[in-house]
Amino acid sequence: MFIAGTNGPASVLEWSLAELVRNPHVFKKAREEIDSVVGKERLVKESDIPNLPYLQAVVKETLRMHPPTPIFAREAMRACQVDGYDIPEHSTILISTWAIGRDPKYWDNALEYNPDRFLASDEPGKSKIDVRGQYYQLLPFGSGRRSCPGASLALLVMQATLASLIQCFDWVVNDGKSHDVDLTEEGRVTVFLAKPLTCKPVPRFTPFAA
Repeated sequence: MFIAGTNGPASVLEWSLAELVRNPHVFKKAREEIDSVVGKERLVKESDIPNLPYLQAVVKETLRMHPPTPIFAREAMRACQVDGYDIPEHSTILISTWAIGRDPKYWDNALEYNPDRFLASDEPGKSKIDVRGQYYQLLPFGSGRRSCPGASLALLVMQATLASLIQCFDWVVNDGKSHDVDLTEEGRVTVFLAKPLTCKPVPRFTPFAA
């Protein structure tokens, strides 16, 4: 429980920052949203998150492409048939959230990092697709009774932390060569960047008195 509670959010934050560095237009849009909602006089708070739909979309898109736990296992309690396949009782079923999140049957331009896909709905600024297991094309926390019990806390921590990193710093990597960021994956239970992201933070906003 402790490993999942620390490694998972740490992985998602590293992947989010790597994708934002590689996609400066996404970074700019997320910062503009924070500035318009929060202003430039105080640090973003957890209570601001519901009013930052694009920031939420950034985290959702990261979870879609880089789920911290790419595969999880379930046991068939009884024999059944799923989509024409016979599943014997007590079979171990491996579910690849990584493959589901990149499946072109469910996602347009599945390999493109595009948070805007989560803003397309009948209600402006809201997405019909959530990450808590109601939509089977996006299952970073699993689904049902055995889904991650800390999903809500993890989302709040990741969103608030990422918002602070976007608001307070510009991030320079490889002398400004953001396209050189290596997204090769490494890990077993939790997937991290094989080559850890090394960024230089350039202060942009200092919320605390010297």
